[in-house]
Amino acid sequence: MCNEEDSLGKVVLAATPIGNMADASARLINLLETADIVAAEDTRRLYDLANRLGVHVSGSVIAYHDHNERNKADGLLDKVEQGSTVLVVSDAGMPTINDPGLAVVRRAIERDLPVTCAPGPSAVLDALALSGLPTDRFCYEGFLPRKSGERQQHLRSLKAERRTIVFYEAPHRIAEAMEDILAVLGSNRPMALCRELTKDFEEIRR
Repeated sequence: MCNEEDSLGKVVLAATPIGNMADASARLINLLETADIVAAEDTRRLYDLANRLGVHVSGSVIAYHDHNERNKADGLLDKVEQGSTVLVVSDAGMPTINDPGLAVVRRAIERDLPVTCAPGPSAVLDALALSGLPTDRFCYEGFLPRKSGERQQHLRSLKAERRTIVFYEAPHRIAEAMEDILAVLGSNRPMALCRELTKDFEEIRR
């Protein structure tokens, strides 16, 4: 069914918009329309995305999230061995980057099955580019621990890090996280806070 470059079965990780639907790539749209199987972090959000893009998802759709990705990886790869193209998408951004997908990639490598990606929107790279901080060397730390004590301990382990550090944080924990960041890393360290990236109310505080 899929008309990607070849007819062999494969896993394709595809980035989805992080807020602005205009960022959806032509390749993502083609994959949504033609993949044999779509493994989605949230099937409701997948269909909402498809509706907003004016896309008809013709393949089978399955829920593929943090709680079941290990158990479902081999089943998806069995379909790849049979010639199917399996599209993996998360709610926003690139699968595997703080989103499901790593398990199927690892198992595909172990089973010597092809994996590729359709790149696109990335909150990590967008924030880095807009921050005004050095981008030649950086490290991505994902989400900070939720509890203040654990968060401060983790931040202390990064105090000597000279590269630009990128963190994710939930909106309701921003204030507490910033207090700990300032307390541990110091107020003299250049920082940028990025929110609502690619949306109408995008905001960067430096």
